[in-house]
Amino acid sequence: MPNGLVYVLRHGETEWSATGQHTGRTDIPLTSEGKQQAVAAGRVLARLRGTEKPALLLSSPRERATRTAELAGLGTPDDVTEDLAEWDYGDYEGLTTAQIRETVEDWTVWTHPCPNGETADSVTARADKVLTKIQPALATGDVVLIGHGHFSRVLVARWVGLRAGAGVGFAMGTAGVATLGFERGVPQLVHLNLPPV
Repeated sequence: MPNGLVYVLRHGETEWSATGQHTGRTDIPLTSEGKQQAVAAGRVLARLRGTEKPALLLSSPRERATRTAELAGLGTPDDVTEDLAEWDYGDYEGLTTAQIRETVEDWTVWTHPCPNGETADSVTARADKVLTKIQPALATGDVVLIGHGHFSRVLVARWVGLRAGAGVGFAMGTAGVATLGFERGVPQLVHLNLPPV
């Protein structure tokens, strides 16, 4: 039976997240606001779980994620993994939804493909790989995952047994925190999108 909870932390604000540009593989640094959000998110996590080192700390390799971990007071991740990277938007990298919809009416990442990017199936496979990887650590304590907006929403959806596209129903603002746990052994969404305050 798991003893720990999973805390999912989205990175703080970047210039592209502030303007709504899709940021997958591009390595964009945090803004000054994003840095402040990361520090505040650390306070949120400390209130939720205390300040002890988690059983496992994993991060996306993008600077905006690793810097958020550092500023949140979480220390150096046990593993920095592409498995936690953001959805690869392919040709839509750097574009806003409005710009994409100039050529693809009603486009969303949840319902339409990303040319030369990742499919929902491949993002699902990565999320499932992460959730499988963290299971042994949950037997001994908490797991903290530092990542991105769309991918974190897929993680939440997959935790509760939903398809990746169901992530549209879960918000994750910059430096927002989600808590994933269990109700008598059944995966449960405990908190969602707690703001960095």
